[in-house]
Amino acid sequence: MPGTVDFDAFDLTVGPPEERVVVHGVRGGEGPPVLLLHGFPQTHAMWGPLAADLARDHTVVATDLRGYGESGRPSDGENHAGYSFRAMAADQVDVMARLGFDSFAVVGHDRGARVTHRMLLDHPERVARAALLDILPTAYVYAHTDRALATAYYHWFLFIQPADLPERLIAGDPIGYLHSLLGGWGSGLDAHPPEALASYERAFADPAARHAMLEDYRAGASIDLEHDAASDAAGERIAAPTLVLWGERGVVGANGESPLEVWRRAAADPGLVTGEAVTGAGHFLVDEQPAATTAAVRAFLCG
Repeated sequence: MPGTVDFDAFDLTVGPPEERVVVHGVRGGEGPPVLLLHGFPQTHAMWGPLAADLARDHTVVATDLRGYGESGRPSDGENHAGYSFRAMAADQVDVMARLGFDSFAVVGHDRGARVTHRMLLDHPERVARAALLDILPTAYVYAHTDRALATAYYHWFLFIQPADLPERLIAGDPIGYLHSLLGGWGSGLDAHPPEALASYERAFADPAARHAMLEDYRAGASIDLEHDAASDAAGERIAAPTLVLWGERGVVGANGESPLEVWRRAAADPGLVTGEAVTGAGHFLVDEQPAATTAAVRAFLCG
C-alpha cells in the first residue's frame, strides 16, 4: 500500500475445524485498531490512500474477504452458507482476535459493508464503531427493487442464477467484463490506481475466484435474507455509532429515500447513525474522491 507507513502481509487460518479458511491481509501503523473490508469486484488493495492516512495514528488491518483476492475459497455449503455474510463476518472477527483485538472499528465498502452490517448484529460487543460505504441494507434493496434499480443492479440478478450459467458467460471475456464493472459504476476505469487494478485483474482471472464472488451474491439472495429476517424478528439493531457515506452520483444516492433515513431505521437509536453524500463520487468513493472520503472517515473514527 502507498504511504510512509509499512504494511506487513499475513495469512491467518480461521474458523472452526470443519470450516477452516485462510484470510489474507495486511497490517500497518499503531494506535486504535480499524478493520477495512473491500467490496466486489475488488480486494484489500482498494484501501491504499485511506489505509495509509489512517495508519498514521491507527493500527490498520485490511483483508481480502473469503473467496476474494488471495484469501481462501471454501466450499459453497448448503444454501450458499459458505459465502454468507455471517460466515464472512465470523472470519474477520476471528482475524482481529488472532491479531490481539477484541474490540475495533470497521470500515466496509459495498459487499464489505454488508459484512460489516452482519458483524454489527452478530458481534455487537466487538464493533466499537462502523462506517458503511455506498450501500443500502440487502433486504431493503430486494424489497424496493423497481425498473430503475434492476437496471442499475442487473448483475445482482445475473449472478444469482444457478451455477454455472453466469460463470460460463463471464468466462468469455473476464477481464473485459471486470473493466466494464469498474468503469461503469463510477468515474471510469482510470479512477482506479494501476496497482489496485492489477490486484483486481489477478483475482478475476481465476475461475475459482469468480465462482466464489458469484456465490457471495447467491448467498445474498437466499441465506443472508433468512438471517436478516431472523435478526429483524428478534429485534436486533445496530447498537454502535455508525457512519453512512454514499456517492452523490451513484445508485444509492439516487434512491428515492435518503440512505441516512433508511439506515437510521436499522439502528437501536437513530441518533447513532450519521452520514452524508460524497460530492462528485459514484460508487467507488475511495478511488474517485479519496481526500473527501478519507477526511469523513477520519473525522468519524477520531470523533
